[in-house]
Amino acid sequence: MQTASCFDVTEDLLLGGRVSLRQPASGYRAAIDPVMLAAAMAAKAGESVLDLGCGVGAAALCLLARLPELRVTGLELQPELAELARHNAEANGRTGGFVVVEGSVAAPPAGLGGFDHVMTNPPFLRPESGTSPPAAIKAVANVEGEVDLGRWIKAAVKLLKPKGRLAVIHRADRLADLLDALKGRGVGAIQVLPLWPKPERPAGRVIVLARKGARAPLEILPGLVLHRDDGGFTEAAEAVLRGARALGGP
Repeated sequence: MQTASCFDVTEDLLLGGRVSLRQPASGYRAAIDPVMLAAAMAAKAGESVLDLGCGVGAAALCLLARLPELRVTGLELQPELAELARHNAEANGRTGGFVVVEGSVAAPPAGLGGFDHVMTNPPFLRPESGTSPPAAIKAVANVEGEVDLGRWIKAAVKLLKPKGRLAVIHRADRLADLLDALKGRGVGAIQVLPLWPKPERPAGRVIVLARKGARAPLEILPGLVLHRDDGGFTEAAEAVLRGARALGGP
């Protein structure tokens, strides 16, 4: 499959080479966040998953590398990224399990919904947080636009089936905003999994898990330290980032 992107792209590898990824050379680039998001998913063979704001498909393809019998749909606003996601699905042999749909979180395409799982990496920054990235693709991916975090989470929950599960990765300093966005959405069994950059450092990211229609109280999970003091990845982080192990898995 040939892509007709109007920007330079690079060919990168995730999960120790299990996933090849074509992505913009500048602007928004997938790093460890989508890998960690995919690793947090406790999905089962045959279930349906929506990657809300899928970008070039990094999280979806990492999830399928671990659980190839899932049915994953990606919803992406930017046509250039959706095109790259389709290319990446084909390059990784996942066209049967990963379908990319163009559309907005604000108004998802008709008929989209009823998913067993929704995973998402929403834009991290509030519009008033500072100067937007110069690259338009990165600005759309990183800075909230017409869909703020509250509306993004509302859409994610609405697209779940009853008892469906939500997984969100976000900046740790916006955890209060994320928990507030979940209030009144009919979800429970909320779990917060911190990702610490190094020992004895504040968490930089959190993964928040929730279930539609559940009533169990909030839990703080043990979390994961990503780097040793010398800067290298910890053994536990390596198992996820290169070994394709699930977070909390054997």
